[in-house]
Amino acid sequence: MTRFRVLFRGALCGALAAAAIAGAGEVPAGAASTSDSPVSAAAADPAATARKLVRRLAGKDPRAAVRADAWVAWADENDEVVFEFLDFGLAAAEQRAAETAAADADFCRRVLLTYTAAYAPEVNAAAQRALSGTDADRNLFVRQGFTAAEQRDRLAREADGSQQEALAEADRQYVRTLAAHDPGAQVRAAAAWATRPEATDADVVEFFAYGWATGAELDLEAHRLRDAEQEARWLATVRQLVVDAQEAERAALEASGEIEVQLREAAARAWQRVGEQTGTPRVAWADAAQVARDQAANWAAVAAAAQAATGPNWRAVRDAADPTRAAWAAEQDWAAEQAGFWTDLLAQAVDGETRMRNPAIR
Repeated sequence: MTRFRVLFRGALCGALAAAAIAGAGEVPAGAASTSDSPVSAAAADPAATARKLVRRLAGKDPRAAVRADAWVAWADENDEVVFEFLDFGLAAAEQRAAETAAADADFCRRVLLTYTAAYAPEVNAAAQRALSGTDADRNLFVRQGFTAAEQRDRLAREADGSQQEALAEADRQYVRTLAAHDPGAQVRAAAAWATRPEATDADVVEFFAYGWATGAELDLEAHRLRDAEQEARWLATVRQLVVDAQEAERAALEASGEIEVQLREAAARAWQRVGEQTGTPRVAWADAAQVARDQAANWAAVAAAAQAATGPNWRAVRDAADPTRAAWAAEQDWAAEQAGFWTDLLAQAVDGETRMRNPAIR
């Protein structure tokens, strides 16, 4: 038995004893309650109490992950499984629940960005309520409420009919063009869904109302996440390489004779490794800058098309187009800045290697 379990069971026994003393008034009618009938220590069963606690968690904990794992532990006849859950499984389930809660909240915020009150009032209101509510409210919105609210908005648009009636063939063709040629994978997917063979005008209206903006936001998020993850890995690697090269150079400059020659060569190779490490990031950030440039130009064209259009379906696009263009322009500037860092680092590495290979340079 692990030390954690021993401590936990001891704590349970202590808690039971304290409860027996503090809660004597809660003894059921007919039970002995005087000093002539002391409660036997053998009646305090840690395993039974642990099972009661786990059963309570399974039925009453507000976090779905905790409830699910607690049910599994409680259903097992082995008391060790129950204690294992309390010792370790509960913390793991709580961590998963926290991660799920964060993801659900992020989903609600993303919905509020792209399902505006003007074009998707039911979804927007439901997302607002969920975000202001509990973790359980947000999870319910993600699992059921979002889809139900989308359906209510769709039915309201169909009942009104004005947006579908306003659709022109040019609008449908524009969406088909996006499905084939938009630079964003998520926008292409959303446009392809809206114009699939079995799609209706209601699907095209939904694409204009929020599908386009949602796909654009997802494309922007994916771009940022991918670039950030890559840059973090590259920086972690090159940072140590730079430290190694600087230390090797200092050691070479403090040496003399044959040792200095050997240490200079080692330092030169260390700086060379730094320079080699800049190759992939420089190419990747140049590519990222081009992606952002293409996206910014694309959304400038979308903004112009939305301004020229007169139908009600283009109003939502008009609201989203310029902010999206500006966001991609900022991404282009960021990519250029990062590419500049890696170019400067290459120059620093080349200078270091040159110094170490040429003793006349200090």
